[in-house]
Amino acid sequence: MHVRDAMSQIVLTIGPGHTLREASTAMAGRRVGAAVVLDPDSQGIGIITERDVLEALAEGKDPDAELVADHLTSELVFAAPTWTLRQAAAAMVAGGFRHLVVLDGGEVSGILAMRDIVRAWSAEAAAAELVG
Repeated sequence: MHVRDAMSQIVLTIGPGHTLREASTAMAGRRVGAAVVLDPDSQGIGIITERDVLEALAEGKDPDAELVADHLTSELVFAAPTWTLRQAAAAMVAGGFRHLVVLDGGEVSGILAMRDIVRAWSAEAAAAELVG
């Protein structure tokens, strides 16, 4: 099974000027644990995760004043849709993160969460049990 088979093609995107509250409200509303951060004035792609927001709050930061730009991860490992789920899981474990932004031809085509991999592997195992 490949990344393209398990990734979410609907990606929550936000800008770096959003507050942490705005980011967390958008993530909660979409029931996702991460948002891709696109900055029209920058060439890079970033990601903000629920962990980033949680760490900022634990440090006493004001979610209405703190900007996503100051809490995002900008040095990302990107996945290709053709990667196997095993390759994606290995990259996540090696890097200590739970989300991969999927790029196809330099454009964001999806996001893959660890839970997407678990869901795909679980479905695959259940199907194999039915056959076997």
